[in-house]
Amino acid sequence: MADSIMSKAATMEIPINSNGDTGTLAEDDSLEQHQWSNTDDISDLQQVMVSGPNLNETSIVSGGYGGPAGGIIPTSTIKGSSNHNTNSSTEEVSRGVAVEKLDSVKKWGINTYKCTKQMFSERFGRGSRTVDLELEAQIDVLRDTKNKYENILRLATALISHFQNMVQTQQALGDTFTDLSQKSPELQDEFGYNAETQKLLCKNGEALLGAINFFVSSVNTLVNKTMEDTLMTIKQYENARLEFDAYRSDLEELSLGPRDAAAMVRIEMAQHEYQIHRDKYERLRSDVTIKLKFLEENKVKVMHKQLLLFHNAISAYFAGNQQQLEQTLIQFNVKLKPPGSDKPSWLEEQ
Repeated sequence: MADSIMSKAATMEIPINSNGDTGTLAEDDSLEQHQWSNTDDISDLQQVMVSGPNLNETSIVSGGYGGPAGGIIPTSTIKGSSNHNTNSSTEEVSRGVAVEKLDSVKKWGINTYKCTKQMFSERFGRGSRTVDLELEAQIDVLRDTKNKYENILRLATALISHFQNMVQTQQALGDTFTDLSQKSPELQDEFGYNAETQKLLCKNGEALLGAINFFVSSVNTLVNKTMEDTLMTIKQYENARLEFDAYRSDLEELSLGPRDAAAMVRIEMAQHEYQIHRDKYERLRSDVTIKLKFLEENKVKVMHKQLLLFHNAISAYFAGNQQQLEQTLIQFNVKLKPPGSDKPSWLEEQ
């Protein structure tokens, strides 16, 4: 009897009301409570699993257990704050880049406007320009020299083309004479003499072609690299001169205007821009002067050697002096390409 009472008491639940007092529970209801308590436990567990805490809404409690609700800081607020700071910094960087680009475009537009205005003023005789008579005379001579040297290159290239055709014809003619000397016993000696002559002319012609090719290559380097580099610096100098005159004219116009506070600020800014472009103009003018001097020295040195090579090679070839022609090539360190070196190999043809 005592054992049954103890087992029944072990399965009973003691309800607690809102005041913390224990409520009365009838003995008959204890068994019924024991039967559905397991079912409620399972449903409560499922509810906890379904409606469990969201990791995105997890809170950080500041203070001890049972502290005030004001000490709870949602982590979503911290995450949103960090994202907001990152976005703000990215927007500031983008805004800074955009402002820099806008300033660059603005400066370019102002500079282009001033230079265009100065150019038209000079063209129609309304504006003044800075002139260095000695330097501009040297620049004109260089451009004229370059045009004449380019004409020499065109003519020399045409001479190579025509002469190469003649050498190939002589080669074919010599092969034909050799073939006929073997097939015509009665004219074997005559065909043989002519074949040897054509082969000798062909050999000397290839030597002359080597000398002319060397001449063309050296002059081409002088014209299209050395002179072109100097002309690029001259182009920069001319642009700097136009910018300098544009800002000089702008400063002169402001100096003739009123002298109030706003005008003085504009004059000071114009004076600063004028000084910058003046320094740039002076620097490039010095660079052009130095390059023209070295170019003239290099041109004389190169052309002296190449003209002497061209003359000696042409004279030796048409005089039939094979030994002098070979000595000329050795003197100027001209190396001939072996016959057939220009033709692609059989691997390249595949």
